[in-house]
Amino acid sequence: MIEINHLRCFVVVAEELHFGRAADRLHMTQPPLSRRIQALEQSLGCELFKRNSRSVELTQAGKTLYADAVRILRLLETSVTSVRDVAAGQTGLVRFGFTAASAYHFMPALVSRMGEAMPGVVLKLKEMLSKRQMAALEIGEIEIAMTRLPIDRRVFDFECISREAMRLVCPSSHPLATKSEVTWADLSGLDFIHYPKEDAPHFQDHLHRKFLQHNVTPVVRQELSQIHTIVSLVGKGIGVALVPQSAEVLARETVVFRTISEDDPIFVELYMAWRRDNDNTLVHRVLDIARTI
Repeated sequence: MIEINHLRCFVVVAEELHFGRAADRLHMTQPPLSRRIQALEQSLGCELFKRNSRSVELTQAGKTLYADAVRILRLLETSVTSVRDVAAGQTGLVRFGFTAASAYHFMPALVSRMGEAMPGVVLKLKEMLSKRQMAALEIGEIEIAMTRLPIDRRVFDFECISREAMRLVCPSSHPLATKSEVTWADLSGLDFIHYPKEDAPHFQDHLHRKFLQHNVTPVVRQELSQIHTIVSLVGKGIGVALVPQSAEVLARETVVFRTISEDDPIFVELYMAWRRDNDNTLVHRVLDIARTI
């Protein structure tokens, strides 16, 4: 068995062609250095140096080993650095699921911060509905989900990373467009573009509770999960909708966004989730960065 320390000693002797100088470079005395070279030669079954009282020269076998040993030691050094960087969360791959709505503000801010703080980490983004993210997270298709409730706390750890108010979006020609703030009573009886229970349970359940609380009866014309599609239909006069405040980046001439009365605003949360048994250091580094946004 060839030991790495023996290879290191061999390379230094091969470069110095002098056991005394080599021993000085290695911060050791000459006798143990000579023993390590002898042990290496015994392991290989051949002489690596021609020695006499005046000089030390590499044999042909020694020249061959020197070229290989230098590559091996460089590879080992690179490997050690890479492993330490991965363990410290400096390099590696993170597969990241996110909802379309999070891409309006939070997700781009997170990606930018990660690029600054973790330049050696490769981030692979996958846009998915929240339900699809949970399935991908469970089977290991992604390491992190940027998602909405519900989240199975038996399988996943999760943390709220963003909380934002919802806004009414209505056609520019709608009577409510003249108001700077709308009340829940203003919404009763209006044509609404709502969220489907299957794809957006968090939004639908949250709004349903508010409608019941304020005795609001919307007329649901469509149920859609993608907010940019909802805003487009609102602009065509199909109805009004309630969307996260960050969706205001989708503003256009055909729609306006209005605040819900401060007496009873409505908020939605965005969560970061990961498998409870995932001990990848990168996951927790990403979470640390997300907390700063």
